[in-house]
Amino acid sequence: MTDSEWLRGSLRLYVVTDERRDAGSLESVLAEAIAGGATAVQLRRKGELGRGFVEMGRAVKRITAEAGVLFIVNDRVDVALLVDADGVHVGQDDIDCRDARRLLRHRIIGVSAATVQEALAAERAGADYLGVGAVFSTRSKPDADASSLHELSQIAKAVKIPVVGIGGIDQENAAAVLAAGADGVAVVSAVMSAANPRAASQALLQRMGWSL
Repeated sequence: MTDSEWLRGSLRLYVVTDERRDAGSLESVLAEAIAGGATAVQLRRKGELGRGFVEMGRAVKRITAEAGVLFIVNDRVDVALLVDADGVHVGQDDIDCRDARRLLRHRIIGVSAATVQEALAAERAGADYLGVGAVFSTRSKPDADASSLHELSQIAKAVKIPVVGIGGIDQENAAAVLAAGADGVAVVSAVMSAANPRAASQALLQRMGWSL
């Protein structure tokens, strides 16, 4: 298996954390999501100060390392290094991909893209994968740049690196995201807000034609 094939497989079901303050609850939900088949976790803490972010990152690192799933930190390159994450995900207004690469070296870097132009620029800058969206409207990130299934399809055709769809994805529309050319889906509410995160993860994978 090539590195690209491994990364594509690791991005199938990508769970992005919500902003809940209860660290114990967050860890519990992530453990259940991973048990249900989640293949990657992104720790996203827009409102968290540095010390709290690092402490939570170390806890998530323990969970993901034990399960052998990908661990990505949102935005914060410093936190990603401190907690030994597998990589970082940056947006269009965050630290530039090339600058992140100087610090992260061989770790994984994902970049958000909403257009073909942004996607190609990120690929040229050295991104390992793209997070494309918001594909559908989303309550978890109302300020996200809008994209569409058509734009997702155009991006997937234009780049050679893996593409993950994000934004408003749930059990009802996840298969359509893959059909548009994505290698995986990134979800927040569909798993983090589910009454049973393990069952929610399993159901998402089944809807996309995958299972444990």
